[in-house]
Amino acid sequence: MDWWLGLGGLLAGLSIAVVTAPVGVSGAVFLLPVQLSVFAVPNPAVTPTNLLFNVVAGPGALWRHRRTGALRGPLTRRLVLGTLPGVVIGAVIRVFALPGPTVFRLLIAGLLLPLGLWLCARTLRPVRDRPAADATGAAEPPARTVTVLAVAVGIVGGIYGIGGGSLLGPLLVGRGMPVSRVAPAALAATFATSLLGAATFALLSLTGGTDIAPDWYLGLSCGLGGLLGGYLGARLQPHLPETALRLLLGTLAAAIGALYAVQTLS
Repeated sequence: MDWWLGLGGLLAGLSIAVVTAPVGVSGAVFLLPVQLSVFAVPNPAVTPTNLLFNVVAGPGALWRHRRTGALRGPLTRRLVLGTLPGVVIGAVIRVFALPGPTVFRLLIAGLLLPLGLWLCARTLRPVRDRPAADATGAAEPPARTVTVLAVAVGIVGGIYGIGGGSLLGPLLVGRGMPVSRVAPAALAATFATSLLGAATFALLSLTGGTDIAPDWYLGLSCGLGGLLGGYLGARLQPHLPETALRLLLGTLAAAIGALYAVQTLS
């Protein structure tokens, strides 16, 4: 049974990362519902398991971005320094304030449903109707705004187990920053916060709480699949239509959010 679990995690991480990596998302935002519903990872262990996936899978896509020099620059530093303290706060909140599955499923729905609808709306909106700065990438939020946003997203990411990059990316792109600049920085922030977040959960597990430590076997299996999938996705990026990928991500996020909303309210 264990090798079936490992194979399933490997394939899940691989398939998700191949689709999400081209747009700068680690894939953990979509892997988390799979862990809950398919692999039956208990709460709150599902959150550090998802962070473990980011830690193992992250270097795949980051290696490609590093070779092009896309990871250098102030945006990467601001996102990393902002999300790091936030993810610790989020991890503590997750363990001591939101351990129940009902609240957690409601949180998933509240995050994914509006994010997915927003991504689809931004993608389908004709370029000619957007502000000029949005199309050119000339306008971008002030540095202080980026830092505050990074802290807030880090907290949410620590609770949700996604590292925060999947939220930072679409939010910053929506503010007028180009995807080519945001994606590497968001992935770097996801990787850094996932490292710290996973370590925080490991320390919190020493307090005697149950199901706080990650599922190491499943997390590593999914992460190895994500490592390969992220690298392949980053290599495929120039050959894939960005509009179709954004619509796919938005549709998946909205569908998963709606599913958990129905399950929570039924």
